[in-house]
Amino acid sequence: MRSYRFLASVCILAIAAPAAKNWTAPNTPDGQPDLQGVWLSNSATPLERPKALEGKAVLTDAEVAELKKRADEIFKKGNSDFASGDNAFLAALANVEQYKNPNISTGGAEDMVDREFDNRTSLIVDPPDGKLPPLTPAAQRRQAAADEAAKRPPTRPQDLTNFIRCITFGVPRVGGNFGAGPYSYYQIFQTAGYVVLFTEMIHEARIIPLDGRPHLPRNIRQWSGDSRGRWEGKTLVVDTTNFSPKSYYMGSAENLHLVERFTRVAPDRLDYTVTLDDPTTWTKPWTAVIRLKATREHIYEFACHEGNYVSMVSMLSGESK
Repeated sequence: MRSYRFLASVCILAIAAPAAKNWTAPNTPDGQPDLQGVWLSNSATPLERPKALEGKAVLTDAEVAELKKRADEIFKKGNSDFASGDNAFLAALANVEQYKNPNISTGGAEDMVDREFDNRTSLIVDPPDGKLPPLTPAAQRRQAAADEAAKRPPTRPQDLTNFIRCITFGVPRVGGNFGAGPYSYYQIFQTAGYVVLFTEMIHEARIIPLDGRPHLPRNIRQWSGDSRGRWEGKTLVVDTTNFSPKSYYMGSAENLHLVERFTRVAPDRLDYTVTLDDPTTWTKPWTAVIRLKATREHIYEFACHEGNYVSMVSMLSGESK
């Protein structure tokens, strides 16, 4: 049984950024670069560069050690809330005595996976300032409407998000690491003609053909889009279009064009680079890099299905009373 609790001695580890030297990535029996295995996304690096670190893309080793020490003190005391997303990094940066979730309690810090600090100050590498590009005027209007709708109690399933309804957690998984086990584990399978990207939460599997076939016709739309893969040297490149109008990723839906790159750079590390382009949502494309860590852990069932009673039925029944 996998434990999601902090280690007793050190809860957050600092890792070196450089990839392994004098190491050659292995191939599968059919000659493809071997990306298979279970991979953990547990970086503490925030998606966007915090304002306090503007103009500073890289931390010194001493600064990383200090952040690690602060985080260890904050989350080992046992009186801090569960720190999802960027909150573990931001709490350490602010050097707070205790982290409190400002919205809702989601459990204690003892339920978090170990978060790792490295020298980066943002997952976003382009734009160079480490910030998301501005939203377009149309996207700002959509966001305002969504924020307003979220204030109203739901009266039907469609009023709840795809996430709450357990339809899909969306593609891609960038930033916002929940810090909980099933949200952070991924598995890659390979055959001669396909790659499967499998996530533990909801058991979503993206089956990606590698045979050069074209994308589906534009009128066929899917929750996770239509993915096509190819190899560029040792890198797997996945091009995804045809998202559903009901898909949702940070305000983007049917116009999202996604390019993902998976490169194994060390025996225990896979670099995942993703570029998101939607001219109806952001004023320009943006790119983030997530470092996935090899693990001997296994993928366990974390069942989540549309109509789940914990979220959707309970919330709607509460409104009907």
